[in-house]
Amino acid sequence: MPALLSESRRILDPGERAAEILFGVIMTMTFTGTLSVADAGRDDVHAMFIGALGCNIAWGIIDGIIYLMGCRAERSGELRMFRAVRDAPAPEQGRAAVAEALPPLVASLLREDEFESLRQRLAAVPEPARHDRLTRRDWLGALAVCLLVVFTTFPLALPFLLLDHVGPAMRVSNAIALAMLFLAGMVYARSPGGPPLRVGLGMASLGLVLAVMTIALGG
Repeated sequence: MPALLSESRRILDPGERAAEILFGVIMTMTFTGTLSVADAGRDDVHAMFIGALGCNIAWGIIDGIIYLMGCRAERSGELRMFRAVRDAPAPEQGRAAVAEALPPLVASLLREDEFESLRQRLAAVPEPARHDRLTRRDWLGALAVCLLVVFTTFPLALPFLLLDHVGPAMRVSNAIALAMLFLAGMVYARSPGGPPLRVGLGMASLGLVLAVMTIALGG
């Protein structure tokens, strides 16, 4: 149970970072797609930018809170497992609690004496004080989640602020979104172990579908 014995967990793994970037990109595209190439003026662009930024700030905060809830739930689950092993009335029940906490593939490879060794080692460990409390690392992770969602607004929105015409700005913004989706998809693929190129192209295809839909609807 590494989390009970150390604080070696990374603030965010590559898959978590990529997932938040994907979310922020798609959320921003829903705002940039509301602009009409023919009719949008500078006031509309300004309102779009403020709306996209405000929405991503709100969702970034929500995602950060959900991240903290997940950290608390994970740590509480570890503590429940620890207590189930420690307080098991019989060794068989303690070994069953250890097996339940392990990934099925790992559990299937262990012998009964190895389960017993793990049970005894866990039973000998004193219960960690304040283990179910949120740590500094958890709060930094929540902040990172929020900032990732918010910062993805700017690369997609900047073309509208820098270019005079909405049409070219939208095409540049969509191209940036596709590139970000492709790269984030490739990074995300490393977490579940999928083929990076295929996942990256899949995410970029999703962005392309969104862009075509918004253009067809008058974007």
